[in-house]
Parts: sequence; structure tokens; C-alpha cells
Amino acid sequence: MANVRGKRMFPCPVCTEAREVRLTKKDKPYIVCDPCGVQVFVRGPFGIAAFNRLLDRADGEDLWARLAEMERRYHLKCPKCGGRFWIEPILVKTSVFDGSLQGFRCPQKNCAAIVAWEKKE
Repeated sequence: MANVRGKRMFPCPVCTEAREVRLTKKDKPYIVCDPCGVQVFVRGPFGIAAFNRLLDRADGEDLWARLAEMERRYHLKCPKCGGRFWIEPILVKTSVFDGSLQGFRCPQKNCAAIVAWEKKE
């Protein structure tokens, strides 16, 4: 994706934070996100070539800005418990009177908060 201080970066598939792309002893790329406990290893010549093309293309397309915009729009924070979550259809809360969107149910256990979703232009 982006080069930070000369290091190639790629987002963690769980938290989307930039992580350094490292190489194994056999020059196979991988990323590790310690906070999430995620390890992504790219194996095989076709997968490695496709991953490298993705890294090269992402720089020019400003993928980091696109990810930040997605997170701003669809990664909500519960005002009651402080938990963060991605919006999903199963969490939608609508009005029983007119079917309008009221927000999204916080998925945290024992938290019944409804988080309003505001369209941010």
C-alpha cells in the first residue's frame, strides 16, 4: 500500500491499521497485527505476485484515504459502552411507525444502546 519510512505497508484485515509487510527467510511476504492477533502469510508464486501488484497499485490509488473514509462512515462508536463496531444489516434499528432508520444496535453484550447513523457528506 504505502511506503512509510521506506517500509511497505498493508492494512490489517481486522482493524485496518497499517502494518509493515515483512519477508520470511524465503522472501515470502507476511503481515502481523499484534493487537488483533492476526497473521497473514502470502504463499505460492501466483499469490505473491498478486499481492505485490496490489501493494504497487495501492500507492497510486490512495487506498489509505479510501479506507479512512470507509471507517469514518461505517465504523461507529457506542456512546454508552464506548465499543466500536462496523455497521451490519443485522444491527439495523428502524422505526415501527414509518420504517425509517433510527440507527444501529450496539453489538456488545449487555449494551442496549442505539447508535445514530448520520450521513456525513
